[in-house]
Amino acid sequence: MTAYIYPGQGSQFCGMGKDLYDYSEDSKELFEDANKILGFKITKIMFGQDENALKKTNVTQPAIFTHSVILTKILNLKPKVIAGHSLGEFSALVACNTLSFEDGLKLVSKRAKAMEDACKKYPGNMAAIIGLKDEVVEDVCSKINGVITTANFNCPGQIVISGEKKSIQKACKSLISIGAKRALILPVEGAFHSPLMDSAKEKLANEINRIVFKIPICPIYQNFSNNAETDPEKIKFNLIEQITSPVQWTQCIEKIIKNGTKKFIEVGPGKVLQGLVKKINSSVKASSANF
Repeated sequence: MTAYIYPGQGSQFCGMGKDLYDYSEDSKELFEDANKILGFKITKIMFGQDENALKKTNVTQPAIFTHSVILTKILNLKPKVIAGHSLGEFSALVACNTLSFEDGLKLVSKRAKAMEDACKKYPGNMAAIIGLKDEVVEDVCSKINGVITTANFNCPGQIVISGEKKSIQKACKSLISIGAKRALILPVEGAFHSPLMDSAKEKLANEINRIVFKIPICPIYQNFSNNAETDPEKIKFNLIEQITSPVQWTQCIEKIIKNGTKKFIEVGPGKVLQGLVKKINSSVKASSANF
């Protein structure tokens, strides 16, 4: 069995999607639809060379979503198993017919704006910790004052922490002192997947609860529960909780493999997720979706 996996923020690159735009009239029309839905020409930023413009949360998230969903539609993918990393859950929900492209893009845009607002209101940081066991990182974070939490369980030996700037800096020093190979402050605008996103969670919950989610055509393994979900109301709940909770990517991939999947195809820009999958379990195959 093959699982389709969808990337999150950090997979963007200048020029992303131009090949998809030029591929066919259908794909061009979808990109133009995205411009109309968003109310600005996201294609101009995606296809351009302004890296700083593309890094802005309110651009990055809809850009990655649009790229992933259009690639899915071009390839006419019919998933049997699916998962997305953080933002990637929205792309995955369109791919498994739970959300329409328009509803998904509107939610992603509102999610990005709400997260951006939260970043301005409650400044924070995220840091990638390399070379320590998850429980060691969690223990160090639990002993530091202020808001700090584990944010992404990406693969064994790679965990991301999130929270207030002083707390993150203190944690990085402590983790290096006990053997972390690296403790790298990430170039993001705030403390995603932490309690500092509470205001964004509340705003997104209001938007999600206005939309009817359809039963997916296949199970979706969600970041918050790390379980295969098919109930639309549970999917909504997990999607909302994900904003302030850790992305349990390692746990999701391990469960997908345990349930019989031997091949993973990353649908979207970059190759981040396939690299993580190989680090989680080197015996499975992982590659990019090609058209």
